[in-house]
Amino acid sequence: MINKTNKLTCFKAYDIRGELDKELDESIAYRIGRAFGLWLYQQNNEQSNKNKTVVVGGDIRLTSESLKQSLAEGLRDANIDVIDLGMTGTEEIYFATSYLNADGGVEVTASHNPINFNGMKLVKEHAKPISGDTGLKDIQRLAEQNEFPDIQEQGKIRSHSCIEAYIDHLLSYINVANIKPLTLVVNSGNGAAGHIIDALEKRFNQLSVPIEFIKIHHQADGTFPNGIPNPLLEEYREDTKNAVIKHNADMGIAWDGDFDRCFLFDEKGNFIDGYYIIGLLAEVFLKKNPNAKIIHDPRLTWNTIDVVTKNNGIAIQSKTGHAFIKERMRKEDAIYGGEMSAHHYFKDFNYCDSGMIPWLLVIELLSIKHRSLSSLIQDRIEMFPCSGEVNFTVNNTEASIKKVKHYFLTSGDTSCSPLLIDTTDGLSIEFKDWRFNLRASNTEPLLRLNVESRNNRELMQNAFEEIKALISNFE
Repeated sequence: MINKTNKLTCFKAYDIRGELDKELDESIAYRIGRAFGLWLYQQNNEQSNKNKTVVVGGDIRLTSESLKQSLAEGLRDANIDVIDLGMTGTEEIYFATSYLNADGGVEVTASHNPINFNGMKLVKEHAKPISGDTGLKDIQRLAEQNEFPDIQEQGKIRSHSCIEAYIDHLLSYINVANIKPLTLVVNSGNGAAGHIIDALEKRFNQLSVPIEFIKIHHQADGTFPNGIPNPLLEEYREDTKNAVIKHNADMGIAWDGDFDRCFLFDEKGNFIDGYYIIGLLAEVFLKKNPNAKIIHDPRLTWNTIDVVTKNNGIAIQSKTGHAFIKERMRKEDAIYGGEMSAHHYFKDFNYCDSGMIPWLLVIELLSIKHRSLSSLIQDRIEMFPCSGEVNFTVNNTEASIKKVKHYFLTSGDTSCSPLLIDTTDGLSIEFKDWRFNLRASNTEPLLRLNVESRNNRELMQNAFEEIKALISNFE
């Protein structure tokens, strides 16, 4: 049971996430609703006759509906009108918050966390993120104090659907007349993506768009009979790969639980690292928007910078994390931003991340270029081979990073002297032909390592093994 006098440990750097009945339950959800509502009114410091409005939705986890209802009650008791979108993915909340001109939005989700977890993602007007630096700590403080004004008036609640308008927006990124016949394997992981695929399929049929969907693990099921949907983990890629091969598909697409990330597989069933999709999408936008700005994270950078530079764009590095990326995109008025973790951000989507827009852009690109996904990507993979992100459990992430930095600064090997040391996010060190980024996770007690090289896979692998051994020796 949760000790009600303790600090609420479900509040994280970017969102709310915690173990059920230990860190998060319906009573906590109610307090979060009261706190969020009170915080929204405090932001304007106004006594307006017009109630503020918050849209809410939830993923398919078995506890999401009850947590959402408790959250909604807390919001209503704070005199907030609530618009309930039902079962949604996170980006549906992003879209609806702006589309309905709401003052805020909340998605109840734990994304790819274990089945005994749940959480919430909060945004304010125009789907602007609420992180620790922009209000989440204040909401946490109010929820922990649990001392709210007496209920004077209760907000209204109504159900609503924005799916048709959302589908309209998704299709605004492509010209459907360009789409050639394609077979796509789509794996919703029994998460929230399935109902959007069905809606897109219906619209494609109405518009005579020649797309065939091969649906696997399609039905929403909070028991996750095929495992928690997290295609970043190799063990959750096999079903998509096999289906692509079996059906001779042109591409495979898999999503995490709240489908704010999509993961692509080529026509051979090979998983494509999100890093290379950033370059692919950056080129798409720069062809239409010359001299535009592209935001990327520090973990893997060389391929993105190379693509952006060759296409007359401006590559700008931001600290990892959706709140940081979105803030930098707004500041720079960037057209697109991408993280190697498969988060893709779009200016015309309120600078938010979407797991649906990327694959739509890719199928249009395949159609226009009359090429396979592997042929579009393979040259870039060979030019800038990477390790992918590998996690290490360590006792002290900060100490391990300092030791790795000290090693490379004092190794005495002048042939591999660092050319650049960057601490934007963790530790990035660049050498002539390879680079790495080592950073602590923002959400878990892990050290994350990424290594890449210039056209030399063996060098990249050797460097990775060297750093891996260093980390192991420190423990």
